[in-house]
Amino acid sequence: MRQLYIKQKVFSFNDKFTVKDQDEQDRFYVEGSFMRIPKTFSIMDTSREEVALITKKTLSFLPKFFVEVGGEEVLTIKKELSFFKDRYTIDAAGIEVQGNWWDMNFQVLKHGEVVGEVAKEWFSWGDSYRVNVLQDEMETVMIAIVIAIDCVKEDESSSNSSIDFN
Repeated sequence: MRQLYIKQKVFSFNDKFTVKDQDEQDRFYVEGSFMRIPKTFSIMDTSREEVALITKKTLSFLPKFFVEVGGEEVLTIKKELSFFKDRYTIDAAGIEVQGNWWDMNFQVLKHGEVVGEVAKEWFSWGDSYRVNVLQDEMETVMIAIVIAIDCVKEDESSSNSSIDFN
């Protein structure tokens, strides 16, 4: 099992941060597109090669995020039409997220087998997550899922906090 830690800097305008392992060594670099449409997050390995890409679909009635790992789309997160409470679904072939993913406390299963766990680290400055990867080949997918869900949450909170002056 490998433990990874994601800590995003509060008030970061350029959307850049690193994913570290339990020895505090850099494992991945994450860079968001600043002031670009469509909004993307690129996940790179230590040699700065892109290993995953998260893209927010533009010109869509409801928000939708696509997650690619190794050039293949592995999952989609989309907002469902509802009148009372916001609902999102995660569509992925063979991958399932169980638990409270809105609060960042969940397990990731592949074909029914737990391959990773995510927990929000409380009492920290900024958003910090601990990611337990139980299968090495799922490491990049796990990081991409956590960052994609965090993107969805950030998108939702920014749309809820916008004020219409008309």
